[in-house]
Amino acid sequence: MQNFTTMDKTALKEEYSKLSAVYADYKAQGLSLNMARGKPGAAQLSISNDMLNVLTDEADFVTPDCPDVRNYGNLDGIDCAKQLFADILGVDKKNVFVGGNSSLNMMFDTIACMMEQGNSGEKPWNQQGKIKFLCPAPGYDRHFGVTQYFGIESVVVPMTENGPDMDIVEQLVSSDPTIKGIWCVPKYSNPQGITYSDETVRRFAALKPAAKDFRIMWDNAYIIHDINGTPDTLLNIFDEVKKTGNEDMVLEFCSTSKITFPGAGVAAMAASENNLALVKKRYNFQTIGYDKLNMLRHVMYFKNLDGVLAHMQKHRAVLEPRFNSVLETLENELGGLGIACWTKPNGGYFVSLDVMEGCAKRVVALCKEAGVILTGAGATYPYGNDPKDSNIRLAPTYPPVEELKKAMAILCICVKMAAIEQLTK
Repeated sequence: MQNFTTMDKTALKEEYSKLSAVYADYKAQGLSLNMARGKPGAAQLSISNDMLNVLTDEADFVTPDCPDVRNYGNLDGIDCAKQLFADILGVDKKNVFVGGNSSLNMMFDTIACMMEQGNSGEKPWNQQGKIKFLCPAPGYDRHFGVTQYFGIESVVVPMTENGPDMDIVEQLVSSDPTIKGIWCVPKYSNPQGITYSDETVRRFAALKPAAKDFRIMWDNAYIIHDINGTPDTLLNIFDEVKKTGNEDMVLEFCSTSKITFPGAGVAAMAASENNLALVKKRYNFQTIGYDKLNMLRHVMYFKNLDGVLAHMQKHRAVLEPRFNSVLETLENELGGLGIACWTKPNGGYFVSLDVMEGCAKRVVALCKEAGVILTGAGATYPYGNDPKDSNIRLAPTYPPVEELKKAMAILCICVKMAAIEQLTK
């Protein structure tokens, strides 16, 4: 089909009439299709069911550092779980804290800790007046929500194909002591699926913040979540900060939420000894210990890193066809029309779609009317404010394949209709 931006208004209106008829047919079907959030689908959840049966007798409940995992204790997790996460993250076991089922919970608590206790000899953040956090965007809405909850101002940093725009990051961080941190999803970023380049990671490690208590929140949620045969590689930031003397600047997070069960996974944090001492001071009052049965269940099921990686290949078998279907539909339906572009990630959970400027909210509304629920337009920016009203996060993982195909067909119709409305004003 001809590029929409080169068509005259008469031809565009004729095309709109055809699209409207197809759209009306879909609306009449009373569909309910959900692509709003990056949740594993039922087929993925079933992959881990056998893990529920690995603890079978009394002897299973004993580990070298814990006489009975069913009881209290081991605030920072059992050693075998620390070792498994250390291997996943490429860090020393002594730098790992294993917690509950949610890495987001650990990130929230870490920000709360900085707010109430401070770090690096500085006053607690809540005693320093107005403070700010850098937010690469498009980005993860829940990250932005955490710092906004505490009244921290969000400052947008544009994303590039290599990660956050480091020229801007370096300039802001080095010149403004009220900037206390930055949110990062360094591998297969949410929503674009971008992996930070080696240069970007090295520049992060070499930052010279004006604020001594500046922290990088390194949410490595998709560290082993590849979806095809050409996976990205990410430089280990802890190796790099050792070279620059910035070990205290980074806190790294991950979990098994999209490896085993989102509702019953295990989360972990990697940090310097100084940072771990700070957060343990808080956790010591917050809990007597997290779910060690679940930690041990994961270790016994996977055994080691190789076991985890083999398990992730089962996820890939489920996800790769779904992502391929989404990308093929976008190319077949929108390619060459001049009204949209999208990312083609090698892993993670999302595809980022950019429609014509000023059209994202309209696309989402049209989809909703036809029974397709998407993440709200603007959600990938702090305060829900996408200045171009163009970005839409697509989550291909949860719907069954046939529903996904139908949802994508409707989405593409809505993108075309919204574009034509914009072009014929």
